[in-house]
Amino acid sequence: MSRRIDVKDREVRLPLRSAENIRTLFGYLDSKIKIIESVFEVEIDIEEEDLVIRTKGDRGEALLARDFLQELSSFSPQEELSSRDLQKMAVSFKENKKAWWNDKAGSVILTTAYHKSIRAKTPGQINYVQAVRNADITFCIGPAGTGKTYLAMAMACAALQDKEVSRIVLVRPAVEAGESLGYLPGDLKEKIEPYLRPLYDALYEMLSPDKFQKYSEKGIIEVAPLAYMRGRTLNNSFIVLDEAQNTTPEQMKMFLTRMGFGSKVVVTGDITQVDLPSGKKSGLIVVQEILGNIEGIEFVYLSEKDVVRHQLVQKIILAYEKFEEKTLSR
Repeated sequence: MSRRIDVKDREVRLPLRSAENIRTLFGYLDSKIKIIESVFEVEIDIEEEDLVIRTKGDRGEALLARDFLQELSSFSPQEELSSRDLQKMAVSFKENKKAWWNDKAGSVILTTAYHKSIRAKTPGQINYVQAVRNADITFCIGPAGTGKTYLAMAMACAALQDKEVSRIVLVRPAVEAGESLGYLPGDLKEKIEPYLRPLYDALYEMLSPDKFQKYSEKGIIEVAPLAYMRGRTLNNSFIVLDEAQNTTPEQMKMFLTRMGFGSKVVVTGDITQVDLPSGKKSGLIVVQEILGNIEGIEFVYLSEKDVVRHQLVQKIILAYEKFEEKTLSR
């Protein structure tokens, strides 16, 4: 790909003919271009047929911004690129100097019923998706907002659509996090349903409520509390255990031994948010020591850098980590 660089005045030029998709970033009030300018500490303008990148500081920042824009031009224009996604991509590129979104593992996992493309959006998420594809059992541990459960469910729905599995089983432990199940209204099913609601919401988005209802009635998709798994063997299934930090070691063992032939298991959780009663060990913490060296089992660790919610979530996670470090050091 041809590039013409004008070295004077710390100015770098990128011919728009080699990065035509970049024009779409000059939208309402140039908000997305301003994100790139902020991350790389540059100024970006269009002059005739060139994109001009200027910096008052190190010219290397302008060169890096140019490389980012050129790599970004290969990102599919059909996909809606939010400001938050763009910021993540820019920060990651600046830190790693690598366009991870062009990795095959970062390709579209699933197109939802509402034509939204689901794909890994950070290097950590790409490693996670690759691990799920390669391993029979994958543990993903990380803070809230890193896409642990959402990506696992997207992978499960994609595997079902591609007929790699014949059913999906989504499981959550029903742990009393500050409230008592006995005082909640309704029968047992109605008491447990709020714990499973986040899984239902994601499935409605990925499949549509009607399709999800049809699959549920036929037993193709099952959403259930962990206690319902005892005594079962699940063959040819994609099984996801969510909020696994709230399992005991005994429950974790019970769940993992439900795996049958032709099945894939993904276990997700955040070991910093354990809701088990005081004195109870988390099965997700213990299992790392027990299964850490077994071939066919992968452990993936996500961090605040992989948070894809509101950017304040990342700052909140970091603030809590610093607070906990200070508390432990006292």
